[in-house]
Amino acid sequence: MNDNGGPTDLLPKETKILQGQRALVLGIANEHSIAYGCAKVFRRLGAELAVTYLNEKARSHVEPLAKELGASIFAPCDVGQEGELEAVFQRMQGEWGNLDIALHSIAFAPKDDLQGRLVDSSAEGFKVAMDISCHSFIRMARLAEPLMGKGGTLLAMSYHGANKVVPNYNLMGPVKAALESAVRYLAYELGGKHITVHAVSPGPLKTRAASGLKDFDLLLAEASERAPIGELVDIEDVGLTAAYLATPYARRLTGMTVYVDGGLSIMA
Repeated sequence: MNDNGGPTDLLPKETKILQGQRALVLGIANEHSIAYGCAKVFRRLGAELAVTYLNEKARSHVEPLAKELGASIFAPCDVGQEGELEAVFQRMQGEWGNLDIALHSIAFAPKDDLQGRLVDSSAEGFKVAMDISCHSFIRMARLAEPLMGKGGTLLAMSYHGANKVVPNYNLMGPVKAALESAVRYLAYELGGKHITVHAVSPGPLKTRAASGLKDFDLLLAEASERAPIGELVDIEDVGLTAAYLATPYARRLTGMTVYVDGGLSIMA
């Protein structure tokens, strides 16, 4: 795959299956972000984009990417700050009037809780991790629902540590498990409105968020050795899967956790 360029280079030039679709992408921090890989593919396939940034410090890293992507909406969004997510949706309501795709690629836990044992995690740290990493996806779904009058797709980012014990994933394991459960319940509740909901579960990727995990470089090396395809996935591989789930090709799929990991999750 990589011998012929990046994943999007393999798409036919005329492929615009998301033409006319409007997509919100939450969670771009820099050019290594999974959310950026997804936004690149959405745009390559014809979607119009709304892109957010965490705060003024992050803006300088995200704004050039938003311009490169031709994002028509660029706005601050710290889901931990009351009203900021709502403001993004109010702007989309005013400027777009509808929404087709909403992708949530946000996770956070306080460093001490993330790097310590689960049994030692603080109540406050667990609460913050659950609010930012899981409940904000539910809030996003609630805000997206009225804008998806003709149906749509909601996407969250998970990880294999939600289902199996991954050493050093610690607190985030139960939090991501809650996120995957929320995906299933939202799929049930919103299915009658033709809104599909999925979790995408990438293999290990070298992102800023992942760098907070203890011994992450060792996890990357092991993943590359154990994956059946013999290499790691990249952010555009994740984007291609996310885009597929938002196309008519996946219209009868919902409530799934879709692995994009080169087969790593099937290994014992």
